[in-house]
Amino acid sequence: MAFPDHVQQKINTWLSGNYDEASKAEIQRLQAAGDEEALNDAFYRDLEFGTGGLRGIMGVGSNRMNRYTLGMATQGLCNYLLQSFPGQEIKVAVAHDSRLNSRTFAETAAGIFSANGITVYLFEELRPTPELSFTIRHLGCQSGVVVTASHNPKEYNGYKVYWNDGAQVVAPHDQNIIREVNAIQSVDAVKFAADPAKIHLIGADIDEAYLREVQQLSINPEAIRRQHDLKIVYTPLHGTGITMVPKALARFGFDNLHIVQEQATPDGNFPTVKSPNPEEKVAMQMALDQAQQLDADLVIATDPDADRVGIGVKNTRGEWVLVNGNQTAALLTHYLVSARQQAGKLDRDKDYIVYTIVTSDVLGDVARRHGIRAYQTLTGFKYIAGIIREQEALNQGHYYIGGGEESYGFMIGSFVRDKDAVSACCLIAEMAAVAKDQGRTLYEEMVQMYRTYGLYQEDLISLTKKGQRGAEEIQEMMAQLRQNPPASLGGSPVVQLLDYQQQVARDLRTGQESPLELERSNVLQFLTEDGSKVSARPSGTEPKIKFYFSLKQPFADGQSFEQAQQQLSGRIRQIIQEMQLG
Repeated sequence: MAFPDHVQQKINTWLSGNYDEASKAEIQRLQAAGDEEALNDAFYRDLEFGTGGLRGIMGVGSNRMNRYTLGMATQGLCNYLLQSFPGQEIKVAVAHDSRLNSRTFAETAAGIFSANGITVYLFEELRPTPELSFTIRHLGCQSGVVVTASHNPKEYNGYKVYWNDGAQVVAPHDQNIIREVNAIQSVDAVKFAADPAKIHLIGADIDEAYLREVQQLSINPEAIRRQHDLKIVYTPLHGTGITMVPKALARFGFDNLHIVQEQATPDGNFPTVKSPNPEEKVAMQMALDQAQQLDADLVIATDPDADRVGIGVKNTRGEWVLVNGNQTAALLTHYLVSARQQAGKLDRDKDYIVYTIVTSDVLGDVARRHGIRAYQTLTGFKYIAGIIREQEALNQGHYYIGGGEESYGFMIGSFVRDKDAVSACCLIAEMAAVAKDQGRTLYEEMVQMYRTYGLYQEDLISLTKKGQRGAEEIQEMMAQLRQNPPASLGGSPVVQLLDYQQQVARDLRTGQESPLELERSNVLQFLTEDGSKVSARPSGTEPKIKFYFSLKQPFADGQSFEQAQQQLSGRIRQIIQEMQLG
């Protein structure tokens, strides 16, 4: 095939420009092999620096994650930092996960920051993403980056950018950084020559400061002392969690931890799993099998950068089952709020929680029942951090208890400003210890929680639409849903449409509109008369459109939890058919 002119031009630039010989040799190898599809995919566009940073398949080319695409992104960030903090000593923190090339990428970024006169605090080895967020605040940095692609397959790597409050960048900084990154048109503009005097290795001291903060989150240490031998099986899924989770659990007082040894060593090839994602049962299977053999009390797993957590518990029949992200967020919220109340620490005037618009509304029910505030945000912990930032600016002494989202992320306390699986693992274990201390399992605690608030059942489906035509199809689907919302879902009339792109809530019975206060985002939500909610949201990082389903029904004492769940799951399947998504 003949390449489009812009693709051929980029290939020529890489072959003749200031790129290393190994990269040029790889391009020549692909040319000799006639692998035109691979070459085109590697060069047909530039790897996009989005609002959170970079993410892509590793390899040579402008559309790949490599030292040059990372270098241009880092130089753009340097330029923006130098503009934003004139006359100040600028400091950044740099961390990385266990992925292939992550250490090299982290050192490359650190070198570029230093070459631009910026002081760098580089972790001596891999660390969880939430510890990077903590470090930015702890060391008074203006920014920070972590090299990670979260739970993506092994071929991927990425780069997330944080601002001086320890949260991922938001407006206006996100768009301003993107503009500066896009202005870097050549690798010759990147300052690769590191200044070693500007790079400071960090490790144990930061670990200690972070672990002290995590330890202070414990609400019921007495129950842990009585249940210190709670049998916990933990897997870091070959990621960074191994560096901090066992230490944090030991600080809490748990001394019967069993680590899945086959998955304990950090390894970017993730040899025992197809995808290192705790949302998927297949990734959790080794831990569940070990728990079965040991007759354990709890299974916990963290993803490669240890910001998300998956848990397994035994049901009333002694079978191991996974707890989904909504259930985990609900359990943690319910525990944190009720335990604070029992400890006499709950302040109804000042305490608050935060959750995202596609997360189970049971979190809001918990807050209302206990008389505290609940804020909702767009999807992403940078928005949860934004609520904390706003409350701090008001300086009224309000206290953030915790907050989460359906995709297995939770953040407890405000010393970190991103989802944190290390602290979540500790509080999940504390929940299980408190339940066992009272003669119950965590599963029974969950059932009782839903008896109190009503049974919520959530589900998510993702439709992948690849390529340019796929992107157009996603936009067409959103336009169709916006113009012609469904009249009913699951047998209940749709009464309200929330359009976050147009920032309006529309009553479909009266046509009356009211403003939505949240930032503009391409999300649609359909609310039914019986309290169900369906959300449509194109992914910001993948060629997908996601549909979130949340249904609720009363849950009487005599009713089986599993049967009630099956009823709601049947109604969700009915809605999927009605919307022609299956």
